[in-house]
Amino acid sequence: MVHLIFTASYTDEISTLVFDPDNASITVSSTVKVGHHPSWITFYPSDHSLVFTGLEQSDGKAIALKFDEEGKGKIVAEVSSGGADPCTLLATKNTLYIGNYSSGTVSTLPISSEAPYIFAPSPNSIQLTGTGPDVSRQEGPHPHQVIISEEHGELLVPDLGGDVVRRFKVDGTGSLEHRGDIPYVPGGGPRHVAFFDGHLYTLLELSSVLVKHRFPLYPELTTFVKSVHTMSNPPPLPNGMLAAEVLIPIPNPTYPTPYLYLSNRNDPSPEGDIISIFAISGPDTLELVTEVRSGLKHLRGMLFGGPDDKWLVAGGGNGGGVKVFERTDGGKGLRVVAENPNVESITGFLWK
Repeated sequence: MVHLIFTASYTDEISTLVFDPDNASITVSSTVKVGHHPSWITFYPSDHSLVFTGLEQSDGKAIALKFDEEGKGKIVAEVSSGGADPCTLLATKNTLYIGNYSSGTVSTLPISSEAPYIFAPSPNSIQLTGTGPDVSRQEGPHPHQVIISEEHGELLVPDLGGDVVRRFKVDGTGSLEHRGDIPYVPGGGPRHVAFFDGHLYTLLELSSVLVKHRFPLYPELTTFVKSVHTMSNPPPLPNGMLAAEVLIPIPNPTYPTPYLYLSNRNDPSPEGDIISIFAISGPDTLELVTEVRSGLKHLRGMLFGGPDDKWLVAGGGNGGGVKVFERTDGGKGLRVVAENPNVESITGFLWK
């Protein structure tokens, strides 16, 4: 059985990859030109033929695409993203949430699985405020992810510029009510978060630190548990080895023990960037158990997929192409099962 994988990129295209585990191959089957830097992609939740992306440009755009069974796509809607450089989007049943990095705005658009797919010419937007001590990266607010915790009924927005994760109540209508912020050490730069078993895990890009909080339901506040470096031998700060993605696949019969996986970027080693694997089972546990050299350069995007999240697809933004890893040793290890060095500037993935 082959698997289709859509890619986000720092090109002007979204590509469809065909991963064939039986033949250990991953190939490009089609591409669709969408515009400048479609760096993030998100499915409509009940229809994976409908994909949304944003164009990272000063007059940011939100775009809807439809894909056929073979993975060939076409643009079906395009509107303003409500700000500059939309780098993160999340589609729910009724709402597309957008984080516009450079303008520091969080925007919402009404959407549907039926044409015209986006039901407003422009979004509603909230302007964030705040700065951090890194004057080159934190001169203003920079939302870097929009992600919903269903358990909490909240949209969380890591703000790299403001050194906080912002909490918004969601009600299904697209309106957002700011509930407060989770603060971090100044200069850390929160980039992405993940949830598991009542805890919040935050990846700080600028300091390459992983932070664990207890995350009770509102109005209780989060409490700090532990923070660790994202790699075993971090270089002195400042450095360009910036952490990027954090993932916690849901435990299942094949992989019953939970692990957290994160990507590091810009490692000078000829063996490429490190994927770090952490044990997180206990309430106070945050322990680095494995480091995997990926052979990829600027490893920004990666995503689990396949039966029981058996495979991890990862891409090198600045070299190494795309690789599919299989989880080994119950999830504590990874081994390459397919690779394509000719796919360029990949920043994210969706398993169809």
